[in-house]
Amino acid sequence: MRRARRVALGVGGAVVLLAALDAYVVVTVLIDIAEDLDIALNRLERVTPVVTGFLLGYVAAMPLLGQLSDRYGRRPLIHACLGAFALGSVLTALAASELMVVGGRTLQGVAGGALLPITMALIGDLWDVRERPLALGAVGAAQELGSALGPLYGGLLALTPGLSVLGVEVGGWHAIFWINVPLAGLAALAVHHTVPPPRPSPLPDASTPPPPAPLVSGAAPPPLTSSQTPGDCGLEESESEGGWSEGPSAPTGQAAGGVDGVGGALLALALALLVVGVYNPEPARAVLPPWGWPMIGAGVLAGAGFVWWEVRSPVRLLDLSATRKGPLLATLAVSFLTGAALLVTMVFVQFTAQTLLDMDALEASLLLGRFLLALPVGAVLGGLLARRLGDRVLAVAGLLVAAAGYALMSRWPLDLASAGLQVDVDLVVAGLGLGLVIAPVSAAVLRVTPAAQHGVASAAVVVARMMGMLIGIAGVSAWGFHRFQSLTAHLDTPLPVGVDAVTYARRLAEYTARVRAALHVEYTEMFLVTAVICVLAAAVAIFVPGRAESAGPTPQSFSKR
Repeated sequence: MRRARRVALGVGGAVVLLAALDAYVVVTVLIDIAEDLDIALNRLERVTPVVTGFLLGYVAAMPLLGQLSDRYGRRPLIHACLGAFALGSVLTALAASELMVVGGRTLQGVAGGALLPITMALIGDLWDVRERPLALGAVGAAQELGSALGPLYGGLLALTPGLSVLGVEVGGWHAIFWINVPLAGLAALAVHHTVPPPRPSPLPDASTPPPPAPLVSGAAPPPLTSSQTPGDCGLEESESEGGWSEGPSAPTGQAAGGVDGVGGALLALALALLVVGVYNPEPARAVLPPWGWPMIGAGVLAGAGFVWWEVRSPVRLLDLSATRKGPLLATLAVSFLTGAALLVTMVFVQFTAQTLLDMDALEASLLLGRFLLALPVGAVLGGLLARRLGDRVLAVAGLLVAAAGYALMSRWPLDLASAGLQVDVDLVVAGLGLGLVIAPVSAAVLRVTPAAQHGVASAAVVVARMMGMLIGIAGVSAWGFHRFQSLTAHLDTPLPVGVDAVTYARRLAEYTARVRAALHVEYTEMFLVTAVICVLAAAVAIFVPGRAESAGPTPQSFSKR
């Protein structure tokens, strides 16, 4: 039993890593995709939906599909998600238009976003409360590893030589998505042989009272008592599937088979409206498109409707009603803002390297690697220092260090190649600062939630960070692209018509120099905005629970109410 659980954990972590890699892999090849789709360098705003489409699907699907796994079983939902992930990868690899790329990436996001909560719920099924934190930490590490390795992974695969098979391009950036098909197939095969199948629930006995519903849909079951066995928590020994399977009492939500479809639809609608509201295909005219404010207003109303529904619904996407709201909201807000800073960095450092330093995709991802390697180092340091300094102090300090790093990045010179080690140092400072925040945020949210809700609370931190990435990259890039268009609005593209070759070459060089100068202003000002985001997050982190504050109520205290 113990060995089978470890194998299932390894497979679950692998599928989470596969989805996390694809959440970040595309930042490496955005410019390559833009070139293949004939998107000009001064119209990069048209390629941002490739990022936001994935994130929108990822965040919107995460809680709802986690609940569906409560109803239909973990293994069928993981298989369905892997199949949809492979299909989205094929659509993206075959894409010949912006719409097809965005559609394929959104389908990938929907499938990938569900894998994390389903795997966490599987851990809740298989591990008791004493061993569960280590298993949850392993899955969380797989998620974080994807953010660190994703850009480098994409840069390496993008080096695949161009190759057509039966008229279909399989090399270059297309290889990033074609390779997902066999990987998803292998993962599905591993899941089939390691993850327990669902077992039909027996018909209820009228003489037996129904079991109490768990506190959280998809969350960990309550801890075992001395008289219970793993089968009492939804696991039963079985000879047919390696000695174990999901028992008939596997968690089924706050109500038997309950799925909060209305809450999921409202959350997805709110996020979609906000993203559409800040996406401007014509940034030369204004920061927001003509439909921007109406869409944003509708998104806010949909978000308010989601909150209203979740307060009153008997079945909820994210039930943290037993948790102290102030510290929890502060912690999730910090995760949201750090997510915004993280993705802005990953996208626009890559853009900076490829446009101002004329690097290819791999070289640019190696430059970004300074930041990405500093993140886990900072996370380890944060875990060591949190015991001495407390979560609140360390979170505030880390965010201020990150703000200093971004402030230094906003002072990068136009001739970036001459900056030498300054670029490396600034990226390391920003990465270390954000890394220092990872452990305090994770520890703080677990400390203010009951043990039975640790799984859903951990997922909430990830959801908040991904929402920050989604809203942050959409909003900050909208402003940045408008700034670039306003700086280049007076420039006329030189044409080789009616002039000699020498004159055309001179005019083209002058035009290119001015475009590069405008890009430099755009990027450095966006890094300054990111510094402001980190300062705002530091202010919010003051309300994160400190070291001396007591943990939230225990599961036993709720059972006595």
